[in-house]
Amino acid sequence: MRGKGGRQTIRNLAAMAGVSISTASKALNDTGRMGEETRQRVKRVAREIGFRPNALAQGLLSKRSFTIGLLTNDTYGRFTLPVMAGVSEALVDRGVSVFLCAIEDDPALGQVHVDAMLDKQVDGIIATGKRVDRRLPIDLSDVPVPVVYAFTEGGPDSVSFRSDDAQGAKFAVEWLKASGRQRIVHVTGPQDFFSVRERSGAFRAVVGEGATVLFGEWSETWGRDAVDGLWSAPGEKPDALFCGNDQIARGAVDALRERGIRVPEDVAIVGFDNWEIVAAQMRPPLTSVDMDLKELGRQAGLTILALAEGQTVEPGVRTLPCRLVVRQSCGVGSPETEKWR
Repeated sequence: MRGKGGRQTIRNLAAMAGVSISTASKALNDTGRMGEETRQRVKRVAREIGFRPNALAQGLLSKRSFTIGLLTNDTYGRFTLPVMAGVSEALVDRGVSVFLCAIEDDPALGQVHVDAMLDKQVDGIIATGKRVDRRLPIDLSDVPVPVVYAFTEGGPDSVSFRSDDAQGAKFAVEWLKASGRQRIVHVTGPQDFFSVRERSGAFRAVVGEGATVLFGEWSETWGRDAVDGLWSAPGEKPDALFCGNDQIARGAVDALRERGIRVPEDVAIVGFDNWEIVAAQMRPPLTSVDMDLKELGRQAGLTILALAEGQTVEPGVRTLPCRLVVRQSCGVGSPETEKWR
């Protein structure tokens, strides 16, 4: 009953399900007219016998390669890897493979990879990067396949996905205020970043327009320097720091500890990014805003699939909500914990 190499064939599947080969194919592809019971029976039998459609034959019939290219200049992978995990999760059950090309910031290398993707007849390209307000160093506006942008800037008529930085910052500051913190300072990165402006604007909208925002670098050193400056200055000290990323937060916690200031008893700390390798390993573990990049990648994957199948998708920027992962750095047992997860 098996084909060459022991592989189950569509003929086997049709016979076991009691339908024609044509009906079996249409049931698996969710096409054609038939009863729902028949369609589900074919799919159930396919699962039971381990039937896998021949990808080459499917591609020839549909004029698709069932592959998606993922192009990025985030060679460290801090943002790209969770995006790719979401893309793969969205597409794997649909028989679509994803391959990653890292182009650094080299336009020539980018063109080489795009040409290779097109030679492989990819069904679409997902472009992603290391910040939402910078484009990749290559123009994708004229490529002959659909393109979706995730965590990088796209063109005026493109489909783009990014996390809602303002909403994430608002959640973090509201959590601190609900926990009883009154003197909150925002220590963040360079002001020329779109995400920095979004987060600092949301921070001041909650705390007050005159609230202190310290702009600096995305580094532990800046977190330490910011704490040293705040505690060396005269006047009342903060009882909470909302940090622009987890590395700044780690530097701040270290500087506070060296001054004998307790976290979270004396000063609560919240970071941004929820970079597990940093946030979960800090002492105390760091409460941090998670941009949910995996979900962002999943949505980008579903969208590129829809475009590859010829569906119409309205252009524009889609913002996805962040969530606050609460750990010990801002205290435990604060009000309405589950609301923020």
